[in-house]
Amino acid sequence: MILAFDTSSAACTAALFDGSGACIARRDELIGRGHAERLVPMLDELLAGRRPDTIIVGVGPGSFTGIRVAIAAAHGLAIGWNAEILGMSSLALLAAQAGGAVAVAVSGGHGELFVQEYRASGEPAGDLLNLPPAAAAAAVSADLVVGSGAAALAAARGRGEARDLLPSAADALKLPPALRSLPARPVYARAPDAKAKAA
Repeated sequence: MILAFDTSSAACTAALFDGSGACIARRDELIGRGHAERLVPMLDELLAGRRPDTIIVGVGPGSFTGIRVAIAAAHGLAIGWNAEILGMSSLALLAAQAGGAVAVAVSGGHGELFVQEYRASGEPAGDLLNLPPAAAAAAVSADLVVGSGAAALAAARGRGEARDLLPSAADALKLPPALRSLPARPVYARAPDAKAKAA
């Protein structure tokens, strides 16, 4: 079995897949904050005593705290279960939900957006960028934009369809293999706000 989960956004989302790749259980909750408190109880409810042999965890970009919560949980569970651990692109997870050629735009803090375009195949059509809305609008051409920053990008561009979607782990196996077998470490796409003190 495969367990997939993502806490890079305001959603806490998890899904369990059987050996054939069919989704046999899922949870999608809009919680805003509190992923650290909700994730493990959600996984316990979802698994109902079952033990997966592979874990796929969302690695971002998105909420710094949310990404760290998911990856730490995934590593802990992988050790306890002796399970394989893989990372998946949180932006690609949104693109998979939308289907077709799409741009993903996610609020990235400081008024900026994480943006990336995807082909209908689910493969990236451009680089992952972290830009203010006006620059992001100039950088992407897809008519459909999805994610928490979609409305801001579409407004800055003055055209296109915006859908405020949240990731769903139930779409994890729709990702191209390369985008769900990443290293299980954070993809921040910008420097953290907190700076380490000089020694």
